[in-house]
Amino acid sequence: MANETLVIQIMGRDYQVSVKPEEKETLQAAVVMVNDKLQQLMGKNTSGSESTAVMCALMIAHEAVVAQRTAGLDMPDYQRRISTLVEKVDRASAVQEKLF
Repeated sequence: MANETLVIQIMGRDYQVSVKPEEKETLQAAVVMVNDKLQQLMGKNTSGSESTAVMCALMIAHEAVVAQRTAGLDMPDYQRRISTLVEKVDRASAVQEKLF
């Protein structure tokens, strides 16, 4: 199946990402997770958006490691998926930044 373009919103900013139809639901769940974690960090972190993003990534990674250890998940597969999603968001972010 061909990839489709999906507009996601993280902390009020729109990003266009290319996603396989079968990964659309999990990507949307990841967007919710990232937004939730960023909301938790807002106000607690005064170092700027980069620091907030790093702390958000650390919190999500910690939860993934805990889940892997308790549920026997295939962590390398999740790491590959997360890397793919990060690359997609980075590419979308680079395009968005060129607009401003």
